[in-house]
Amino acid sequence: MWGRARTSWAIRENALKRIVALWRTVGSQDLRLLWFAIRHENRPGWLLPGLAGLALFAVEPMNFALPVLGAVDEFVLLPLVLHGMAKMLPMQVLDGFARVSTARMRRRT
Repeated sequence: MWGRARTSWAIRENALKRIVALWRTVGSQDLRLLWFAIRHENRPGWLLPGLAGLALFAVEPMNFALPVLGAVDEFVLLPLVLHGMAKMLPMQVLDGFARVSTARMRRRT
């Protein structure tokens, strides 16, 4: 009996670590990249409507009516969609972001 409880706790803890790692990835790179892409001259046409739709999805009233589903979409679906949008950006935007972030890292050191 106790062995099952410990195993179940370990599985939950591992899932929580994965969610935190996913948010760390999104928070550190993907959000900065998407912010850069919004201001870039060669941004794709789908970026602004896609981010606006995602923002509306994040604050929709259903999140307050069904808190469990709201937590699932905010902690799992939103980071996955943001990461997917960052992966679909054109090469010009990615190269520009790489140059800017490299220059920023050099200034810090």
